[in-house]
Amino acid sequence: MPGLILLFLFSVSCSRFEQSEQEKMRRLNRTEESLPRRSFATNYLLESPLHTPRTSYPWEAQLHLPKITKEFFRCKGNCTNPPLPTSEEKEPLRDCHGTHGLPILHGKEGVYPLLIDLLNYVQKKTGRRVIITCGHRCPLHNSYADASSENRTSKHQIGAEVDFYVQGMEDQPLEIAGLIMQFFQETPPYAEHPERFAFQPYEGSRSTRIKPWINKELFLKIVSPDEGRDGDNRHPYPYLCCQVRFDSLAKEPVVYTWEKAHRGYAQIN
Repeated sequence: MPGLILLFLFSVSCSRFEQSEQEKMRRLNRTEESLPRRSFATNYLLESPLHTPRTSYPWEAQLHLPKITKEFFRCKGNCTNPPLPTSEEKEPLRDCHGTHGLPILHGKEGVYPLLIDLLNYVQKKTGRRVIITCGHRCPLHNSYADASSENRTSKHQIGAEVDFYVQGMEDQPLEIAGLIMQFFQETPPYAEHPERFAFQPYEGSRSTRIKPWINKELFLKIVSPDEGRDGDNRHPYPYLCCQVRFDSLAKEPVVYTWEKAHRGYAQIN
């Protein structure tokens, strides 16, 4: 047993001797050089590092949201909806059968492209789905959804109006309205003429507490949950209403006419 202890002490001392010899050799072989500096040289100040968010992977960048097309604007009429009573002198209001086309614009079936571009822009910016509650309405469904005299000339009938909200942002309509205004600031050709497409408060409406906005191309308003409810907006959320004011392709104002509303879409029987 004493022999093992002596052997251990001998090995430890040898190891320490070897380390001290290596340190001596390192000091002998080390060379030092001075760092020359010129009189006008200055020290470079290092800035604090900034956090850079990592870029998204391709599968993360995809929103997996359906691209909004004209199909999302189809009339929501349904002949199975019950008749609505009216005054004694008139027949009950009946809904349309729903199997008809969209308005004919520029020789094709569809709605005004500005509405489609706007809603896809909102989806892209928010990463959330846009829920269209009312797109196109044929005249029959338009009366069934809202029989008021003010609604008779609704631009829903000519593919120039849409009501919607954003899923998950139902109580943030002002933020969505801001994105719609931002669309005109960022999207060509509107962005090339910001002074022409800037929004201004619209003074001619008293139907909503939040004052609507207007620019050359669009009328925009927010309808609160306790105002403006109709047959297509029976939900508890505020919604946004966009109406096209100017047809940039035809270079003319967009106005309701009986001809456009009643003969501007194809019947599919």
